[in-house]
Amino acid sequence: MRVLLCRSGCEEHLVREAVDAGWSAAVRGPGAVALTGPPPVGGTTSSARPPGGWAFADTELTEPFEAAGDSVNALAAAINDWFGQSIRGDTIDQPWPCVFTAAGDAAGLARRATAVEKAFGELLRRRLGRVARLSTPARPAGRGAFKGLFVVFTAFDRALVTRTVWLGGQRRMADDDQAPSRSYLKVEEAYGLLGRAPQPGETVCDLGAAPGGWSYSAASRGARVTAVDNGPLKGGALDHPLIDHRRLDAFTFRPTSGQRFDWLFCDLVEEPHHVMRGLIEPWLAERWCRQFVIVLKFGRTDPPGLLRELREPGSALARYAPGAVVAHLHHNRDEFAVTGVLP
Repeated sequence: MRVLLCRSGCEEHLVREAVDAGWSAAVRGPGAVALTGPPPVGGTTSSARPPGGWAFADTELTEPFEAAGDSVNALAAAINDWFGQSIRGDTIDQPWPCVFTAAGDAAGLARRATAVEKAFGELLRRRLGRVARLSTPARPAGRGAFKGLFVVFTAFDRALVTRTVWLGGQRRMADDDQAPSRSYLKVEEAYGLLGRAPQPGETVCDLGAAPGGWSYSAASRGARVTAVDNGPLKGGALDHPLIDHRRLDAFTFRPTSGQRFDWLFCDLVEEPHHVMRGLIEPWLAERWCRQFVIVLKFGRTDPPGLLRELREPGSALARYAPGAVVAHLHHNRDEFAVTGVLP
């Protein structure tokens, strides 16, 4: 069995995403979906995920053990015993993640997870001091497979425990007082999907830039930004020496002949099909950018349906940017972050 974790309220979206990937799936509880039955025909651990990985899931637990106990100490002991058995024969000489969380972002479960984590840590230090000293409570950054110890509380007296997970790259970002808006956090988080961010001297076109959160993010890293929006820039983006503000419509702006930007940014409050067909597809088809970070609002559409369209073999993403990633990130609300690189 595999268990997928997601934001509360997205369980049914995740079930439909899993079914589209060939799985049988059912909601297990708040923020949790169980994949049941055999994996898709011919599937492996990685190929059984959708192209680019899950969009709505932030974590995939592989064959988790369910620890049970009616007290903090009982749960800590059960997890400690299982972990001790699981590492027999392993050599642990590098830092490893030891992450305790709660499914569905429930405050009560989160407090329970913290208490059990503390008790588990004390047991581990007494029994396996060297291994305990190499543990870190931080969730690994990035998108992909990781190994360590991952404990997810699904009820006050139960937790799913595994050593192998797939993580979707979701993480809470630190704010910047100079950022013009909180949308700054969205692009900062989305860089993790690509594994890189704008570099000094690179060029960025930010379509629909106002009030300038994304432009500020790139310029603060030394990139040169063309910010396209009829609206004003604010905060750290206003009069920034590396930001050239063009008061033009994002849908009609075009690069000059022979010009190719290193990055395309786009976060518009527009219908997602209109954004993809009227704006993003021409940019990809004409290769006016090398890589992109865009946000598509799905509030007025069917989210799993939109996701299916984006992943279709004939979609603009599949044709021009194979390997593009679509994800519902921590700082996204009713929207997808979409990133990719043009070959």
